[in-house]
Amino acid sequence: MTLGIDSHRMSSSRILLFLLLLIGISGEILQHRLLAASPKEIFTDITQEAEITWQQFGGESPDRFLIETMGGGVAFVDFDNDGMLDIFFVNGGETPRGKSPLPLSNALYRNLGNGKFENVAAKAGLDKLNFYGMGVAAADFDNDGYQDLYVTGYPASALYHNNRNGTFTNVTDKAGVKNAGKWAAGAAWFDYDRDGLLDLIVTNYAQFSFDDPKKCEVNGVRAYCAQTAYTGLPLTLYHNNGDGTFTDVSTRAGFDKLIGRGLGVVAIDVNDDGWPDLFIARDASPNLLLINKHDGTFEDVALEAEVAYDQNGAAKAGMGVDAGDVNGDGIPDFVLTNFNDQYHSLFLGSKSLAFSDHTSASHLASLTRLFVGWGAKFLDYDNDGNLDVMLVNGHINQVIESMRVDVKYKEPALLLRNNGAGVFDDMRELAGPAFRRSYVGRSLAIGDFDNDGDADAVFTTLNGPAVLLRNNVGQDSSWIGFSLQGTTSNRDAIGAKITVTSFGRTLTRWIAGGGSYLASHDRRVLVGLGPSAKPINVDIRWPGGIVQHLSGLQPRQYHRLVEPASPVSSKKPQN
Repeated sequence: MTLGIDSHRMSSSRILLFLLLLIGISGEILQHRLLAASPKEIFTDITQEAEITWQQFGGESPDRFLIETMGGGVAFVDFDNDGMLDIFFVNGGETPRGKSPLPLSNALYRNLGNGKFENVAAKAGLDKLNFYGMGVAAADFDNDGYQDLYVTGYPASALYHNNRNGTFTNVTDKAGVKNAGKWAAGAAWFDYDRDGLLDLIVTNYAQFSFDDPKKCEVNGVRAYCAQTAYTGLPLTLYHNNGDGTFTDVSTRAGFDKLIGRGLGVVAIDVNDDGWPDLFIARDASPNLLLINKHDGTFEDVALEAEVAYDQNGAAKAGMGVDAGDVNGDGIPDFVLTNFNDQYHSLFLGSKSLAFSDHTSASHLASLTRLFVGWGAKFLDYDNDGNLDVMLVNGHINQVIESMRVDVKYKEPALLLRNNGAGVFDDMRELAGPAFRRSYVGRSLAIGDFDNDGDADAVFTTLNGPAVLLRNNVGQDSSWIGFSLQGTTSNRDAIGAKITVTSFGRTLTRWIAGGGSYLASHDRRVLVGLGPSAKPINVDIRWPGGIVQHLSGLQPRQYHRLVEPASPVSSKKPQN
């Protein structure tokens, strides 16, 4: 629904009010009719109601270390397997001259099922970090049925194993995934060699030390230096050995040569060969599109695919990235967040691996020109079958407002509705008050925390509180959900491709690794069906290659599907 339609309805309502008053209809009846004609707000900020009080601390200091501006990861994760999504927040840390007045801690909010959450981080053993925290990647790396957590940061990262009793154990040293000395930002779990064990990709940002503050000024005021003042780093790839340990195979994979400032990462099968590939968003370094060669190595085809640079041959300041089928052709497309004046990007995929830059045609250019973007996630918020997008924005330098009258330090989050062809409308006026406020936004995660069949959201803000958003409209349309459990494939079924046939439409979704910025998301797959209430047919290509066909699945419920031992067709889910 556009603002023009809404304004027309309001004008019509005023005329109706005048006429009805003339003929003596009571004000109470009028109010009821007018309210019934008013649209429901799409999202409601329920942070306070949910009793989420955690705040991010970045260690802002006179030294203006760039790392102070970039943290605040978040994950939707059901850590206790009670069927309700919990929320994990990663704090930043102190810097030499940026000290917190209060003790710093991460937060693990357990979903109580009544719209409220309880912080159990201390009890779970997740409240403290001995390094500066950045992001989080959640997955079941040892296939025991419980979600584990990998937390990125500087000058180390950490792996926490879920003990299946509400607590976690730091197994970093045993596992060999410390990533010592590096400023790690994004991370994603994916099974690159299809052995049924989740491997780990870590995007490292730049060479950095608290002993080496960069000195930059704007109009005589100390400011954060541009990212180009920091030399980039190569990626890290850890292979899962299946015994609780990992091997660093970065050099063998060819990642040691891919030096740049890596941030967002998403793992998805780009060329539909059944093997997971990688898209890496990089900051003033060319983006990477890494195609899996099935032998433990990857080939960067970003230049040929025309996603490495912008149309002028410049590397944008890529932060967040996500993948999904925006235009309904069954091929992954990518959305990326960038710096102000660069526009956030939309790349449409094709069978030939040549991508088209749809940024201007999609309206992303005009909608995002003034914003610095971070979190980015595709979601079908209204369950009409078209993937919409949510974007979280916020500047780095507070002094920007002394240089520009049109660019602000605090910026709004965006909810953009897809018309089905990859063209977006800004839903600001209908999305709810949360989208008419401004933030220094950073990480964004998507998940159905209240299990009502629509996508909710949570995002973090720099040196500020988190924001939890409840979806109010998605459940008004039909939907179907899938919770996949691998057997020979990795248990989380990361890498699965799901094709739903409904009402003459074919809708393609993937269980991707990573996505957005410093975030982890609901592992379940939600597919909006619009007005269709008929039984659904679905084809699943499991990560190991087995194809399963199911027919007659009922909408408006989640279906738990277990990977069969061989290709199968069935009218009922195999539980």
